[in-house]
Amino acid sequence: MSLAHVLLTSLIEKPSTGIDLARRFDRSMGFFWNATHQQIYRELNGMQQKNWISTIEEHNTNSRKKTYQVEQLGRAELADWMVKQSPPAQLREELMVRLRAEAQLGGNSVLPELERHLILHRENLKIYQTIFAKDFANRHDQDRTQFIHKMILQLGIDLEMGWISWLETIIPQLKVFDEK
Repeated sequence: MSLAHVLLTSLIEKPSTGIDLARRFDRSMGFFWNATHQQIYRELNGMQQKNWISTIEEHNTNSRKKTYQVEQLGRAELADWMVKQSPPAQLREELMVRLRAEAQLGGNSVLPELERHLILHRENLKIYQTIFAKDFANRHDQDRTQFIHKMILQLGIDLEMGWISWLETIIPQLKVFDEK
């Protein structure tokens, strides 16, 4: 997957200016795909050169803001990408390599980082649960788009709960080993 596909998806959901897109990205897509605002603008320029997107002319404004929208070539690119197969995402987590190293070197030097990660995963879980309560708690699953968004968020909640459970298991046990 490329940043272009993330941006095409966001723009199909709602034509946006670059800054609005970057802000929306930070609040939604950014939970599972990281990109700086500079990367977003660079990608928008490349997508515009490929005629995947265009700008909407804004009348009666002196603003230099460009509102981007997806064009037919962009829709075709996104449709082609959607039907391609991809393997499940591989866990690339630096913390796991540190733990493997600590298993050999000992010392529980990674313990503070594990505890920090536990705090961060608990914070993420609270954020996801707040979004869920605000956007989905009282809605019925009759709208396909909202159901998909809800299920993506539910996966995020489940993953955070899994991390928390794992960290709450490993941290105390490592402390026990340290006492021996």
